[in-house]
Amino acid sequence: MDVYLVPVGPQRYELYCEVPDEPDDGGVAEPPPGLFRRLVRRFKAMIADAERERRHGAPPEVPDGRFARVKARTMRWVAESIAEQKLLWHLRKQDTACFHYPDDVDEPRAVAILRESLGKDLAKHRKWLVIDSILMSVFGVVLFAVPGPNMVGYYFAFRVVGHYLSFRGASQGLTAVSWRNEPSAPLTELRRVLTLDPVSRESRLHAVAETLRLEHLVSFFERIAVST
Repeated sequence: MDVYLVPVGPQRYELYCEVPDEPDDGGVAEPPPGLFRRLVRRFKAMIADAERERRHGAPPEVPDGRFARVKARTMRWVAESIAEQKLLWHLRKQDTACFHYPDDVDEPRAVAILRESLGKDLAKHRKWLVIDSILMSVFGVVLFAVPGPNMVGYYFAFRVVGHYLSFRGASQGLTAVSWRNEPSAPLTELRRVLTLDPVSRESRLHAVAETLRLEHLVSFFERIAVST
């Protein structure tokens, strides 16, 4: 697994990776019978739908009916969240990984940024896992007793299982993964891209993405660099 330290500002960084889009089990072993197994099964079905939409694009026509429109918006939100959390979800299954960092950053500093980022992710997802688990228990009757399509079910399945996977991934990255560190000149180029005008920026972004062979780097960089 390759993880990239992407500069999105003069002193700001985000971790990034790309993994195959084919839907799988989400990295979740089949849990014992009970509440969490039902959540995992809902999660798997939701991930498969969202990944299918992410690969092939949403239908151009506007869905008919209020539920269809709400579901379409929910799937777009899920697809975006999947892209953001996939790094941690897949990291939980790794024993080794390669960490690429800008070559204008000293290796100890780059490693410190990596561990700081994983540490923040660990604390964040642990907190929200506890909060959403409590809310799931409070609204359990709504979640499992209502027949038919249940957007509440989608929501809680995503949040509880998603935070669980992200928490496990951050923990794995901090305590169990053996990292190989590699400096990268193309990542340093991304820092220079931030100072360019929009036209020049786009062409340089595509050039860096092609060099690194990262299909979705351009959209990730444009979204994150603008928002940070």
